[in-house]
Formats: sequence, structure tokens, C-alpha cells
Amino acid sequence: MAKKKGRLDFVKMKENGEQVTWVTAYDFPMASFVEAAGIDMILVGDSLGMITLGYQGTIPVTMEDCLSHCKAVRRGAPNTFIMGDMPFGSYQVSDEQAVENAVRFFKEADVDAIKLEGGVRVESRIKAMADAGMLVCGHIGLTPQSSGPLGGFKAQGLDPDSARYVIEDALAVERAGAYALLVEAVPPELTQFLAKKLSIPVYSIGAGGPCDGQLLICGDMVGLFQAFTPKFVKVYANVAEIITKAFKEYGEDVRTGKFPGDEHCYHVRKGMEEEYAAMLKEYE
Repeated sequence: MAKKKGRLDFVKMKENGEQVTWVTAYDFPMASFVEAAGIDMILVGDSLGMITLGYQGTIPVTMEDCLSHCKAVRRGAPNTFIMGDMPFGSYQVSDEQAVENAVRFFKEADVDAIKLEGGVRVESRIKAMADAGMLVCGHIGLTPQSSGPLGGFKAQGLDPDSARYVIEDALAVERAGAYALLVEAVPPELTQFLAKKLSIPVYSIGAGGPCDGQLLICGDMVGLFQAFTPKFVKVYANVAEIITKAFKEYGEDVRTGKFPGDEHCYHVRKGMEEEYAAMLKEYE
């Protein structure tokens, strides 16, 4: 079994030019598969709202949702670095609120780090949590929780003016004491610049390859989530097709009497058949 990686390992990987592999997981089975595959990190993202809970977006996801799923993922991947995602409303009010809710992730769900969205606007939140002794990962570029002000789920930093905002956010995240940064849906030229500019690891989700590692949503990459597939996703399997086919075959087997077969049944103990039949007859 591979040794669980930690912050210093990720720093060393950045120094050595090694890529970090990172995917989301939301439950025990998926987490166990991720760990078996040797993936470096797991994010229990608020994307669970769409992938697992069926919401239209991430806004309805609660702290209790995130904590429950983080606990399940930790049970499934005890030897993998796990990051909890702070949901909308869990850190917007104040630095104190942010620290209190972040602490719950560590105490109740045994995560290794937490992530929150924003740069300059949450600089004091990141600093407060880092000062409280917690590992914090920033998330800038396309930030789904605040996609409304950004004009929807659209790529960011495509022109010099908007790229400047992304750079300022990145600098704020590092300045505040975050240990890592996730950049979403920006041009690879900008991602590469940030990875070289910042001393902390810079990871990409839909932001190109020239950085310190990649993140994908598990439901997207294995074809489990069918509503839509972002442009930046490479689909490695079609799990939904496999599962649907299995359910269809099961339904047909039940309707035609092929299932259950004798091999799927528990039988009366040998030598007790007559006694068993007599007992049943008592109730006729």
C-alpha cells in the first residue's frame, strides 16, 4: 500500500516537476476505487450537489451534506490525502464563521485540507483559517458558487483585463497563507504563468496542462454524470451505459423468470425436508 502523501510531498513534487493526480469522490465505493488506483488526492467537492444529490448547481449544498460525504470518503480512502470543499454560505459571513466551519471538517470528517472559492475577496478568510493551523487551498478563475456575477459558467481570463483579476486573486491566495491553489477554466498561458510565479502548488481543472497537477470530476471522467460534459473533460469510461445495461438485463431476467436461479437460493437443511413441509402445512 502506497504511503499517504502530505503537504511537504506536494511541495517536493512541484520542485521536481512531478504532476499531482487529483479527482473528486463523494462516497465510500468511489473513494475506495480512487485509492486503489493510486491517485494522489481526493476532493469531496460541493459538485456533489449535481453529481450525487441531483441539484441544478452547488448553491443548495449544506455543511451537513459536505461533512457526511467527507466521512464516507475517508472511510473508503483511509490512506489518501482528502480535501473538503466549503459550501456556499459556510464562509461568506465572517472570518470567525469560516474558521468555525473549517474546524468541523477536520474534527468531524478527518480531512487533510479544505478548499474555498475566491481570491482577493476571501483573503482574510484564508488567512484566518491558515493562522488557525489548517491547510487551505484557494480556488480562482471560474468559481461555480459565484458564477452569477461572472456571467455564468464561462471561462475566465481570456483577455488581458480579466486575466489581471485572476493574477491578483492568485497573489492574494498565496499572500494569505494558502498551501495550494486550484485554477479553473482559464487559458493555459495564464495557468503556466501562475505556476511559475507562485511558490505554492498550482493545480488545474480545465485550465490546461502546464502547472503542478490536474483535477477532474469523477462523475464526468467515468461517464456517470449524463446531464452535460464540460469541454475540458476527457471521458475514460461510460459507466452509465454499463449500469443501465445491467439494470435492463436484470429487469428482463426477473420478468422472464431467469432470476433468481437455483444457485441464488438458500435451501432447507438436508434431512429436514419432510419436517419443513409438515410445518408449512400447519399454516395452510
